[in-house]
Amino acid sequence: MPTPVLAIHGGCGAIPRASLTPETNAAARDALRRALQAGYALLQDGASAVDAVTAAVQVMEDDPVFNAGTGAALNRDGVHELDASLMDGATGRAGAVAGARRIRNPVQVARALAGVSDPLLLIGDAADAWAEAHGFAPVPNTHFTTRARQDALRAMLERETLGTTARATEFEKHGTVGAVALDAHGHLAAATSTGGYTAKPPGRVGDSPIIGAGTWADDRTCAMSGTGKGELFIRVAAGHDLHARLLYAGQTLEHAAQDLIHRTLQGVGAGLCAVDRHGNVVLPYNTEGMYRGFITADTLHVAIHED
Repeated sequence: MPTPVLAIHGGCGAIPRASLTPETNAAARDALRRALQAGYALLQDGASAVDAVTAAVQVMEDDPVFNAGTGAALNRDGVHELDASLMDGATGRAGAVAGARRIRNPVQVARALAGVSDPLLLIGDAADAWAEAHGFAPVPNTHFTTRARQDALRAMLERETLGTTARATEFEKHGTVGAVALDAHGHLAAATSTGGYTAKPPGRVGDSPIIGAGTWADDRTCAMSGTGKGELFIRVAAGHDLHARLLYAGQTLEHAAQDLIHRTLQGVGAGLCAVDRHGNVVLPYNTEGMYRGFITADTLHVAIHED
């Protein structure tokens, strides 16, 4: 039986090193640890990889440190539109929501949709309505709002007026959370959740809810969750590309992931967490930092900027 492993990211839109206060640093690391511990506790009890990634992502959705669920980015109209997806590597089943406005934990609804897989992806009001009809109590859109995200929206709109948008940091622009796991039964799963990028156009959908772009899991190869400029992840089908490199080209997870992030997505703020069927973990990124961590039976590691 394989040894369970869980890896997570909290977005490559990490706070710049120079701006990271001791308090913010401690809060982010604590949130990463809690997410890892929540997911791994299930794996230790024999639960599925699907259970583990759902639990880990839900912890991050509930923590305003991250751009998902509570504390998610605001679009240019000052509204939260949330995206999430989940894929089960054992069955290939997947579920996703995009542009949801009233779902407290989008990852939970993505998991529920994966249970039926038809529909697989629901958007906007339809996603909110399906969630409520299936027992997920709705919350007002303001539930997700924090002062930090309101300030970020004002700053980004000012940058647009001044023509300085290109100078915005990855933290100002976007962020995502995700988790991947290998369970004791040898099965893989991945989940991703995000509020998108600050001041995005209403209705914009990135890679996080797109199976094969921001999320992928297949027991034959690996599980992957991405973070970064979603449009580019979609254009290269990043999640499926990583899988294909292992399945068809025989590449190692390390080689495939590093090449994807540092060559295919070179010049684009990007990162990912992934685990293969042997339990190998990678957490590459090409930005200043990425909230990230992994946990095994004897190791718990979290990081933001340092290797």
